[in-house]
Amino acid sequence: QVQLVESGGGTVQVGNSLRLSCAASGRSFSRANWGWFRQAPGKAREFVAAVNWSGSRADYADSVKARFTFSRDNAKSTVYLQMNSLRPEDTAVYYCAAHTRLSVLPSRAATEYDYWGQGTQVIVSS
Repeated sequence: QVQLVESGGGTVQVGNSLRLSCAASGRSFSRANWGWFRQAPGKAREFVAAVNWSGSRADYADSVKARFTFSRDNAKSTVYLQMNSLRPEDTAVYYCAAHTRLSVLPSRAATEYDYWGQGTQVIVSS
């Protein structure tokens, strides 16, 4: 059974950092395309960051560019989202997602992803 499990969420003050993790199990994700999405209360799920299967290309939403960084550890089947300089508007449930179709380009579309985690809550207090 394939599972993606996020962790690392919590409550932090404005300007602080958090690192989210997403651990995969049940199949190999060493060549998967990955994405991070978030959903704030009362809002639609939105794209945050994505990376292609080789890790050679990454894409970030304008709102997080230069503050968030996507990384991966294939040996641990885990991807990470380092979030710096957090703002109140970053408050949301964060989800990791993956697909294994070896796309060259990272995808911003949630519909492209076949596997999803359960989400981890991030609250940024001012």
